[in-house]
Amino acid sequence: MHKDWPEMAKELSGAIKEVRLGTPEVMKAFSAMAAAATGPGTLDTKTKELIALAIAVAIRCDGCVAFHAQAAVKHGASRDEIMETMGMALYMGAGPSLMYAAQAVEAYDQFAAAAAEA
Repeated sequence: MHKDWPEMAKELSGAIKEVRLGTPEVMKAFSAMAAAATGPGTLDTKTKELIALAIAVAIRCDGCVAFHAQAAVKHGASRDEIMETMGMALYMGAGPSLMYAAQAVEAYDQFAAAAAEA
């Protein structure tokens, strides 16, 4: 499992530029939202990038991992902070799956019961 994350970010930046040119108003709004969400507030920018990186891992988005790992470095995140963030990402990736699994079983049971009554 070896990916060239800096190269991925570079390649995606070019592809994103094409989308930006093709949908300028949408991308302008997206960029404004990104700036508002990632700028310092009650949480500093580094913390927000760590959150974004954890979400990127939990939803399994390679491009998101590349961009938010890069931004975390830029904003001074330490390796220890990254590792603790990954612990939360692992926890959140597994926990939601467990919750959906329970719901899927419940849904199956309800549909099966309805079918048996018909």
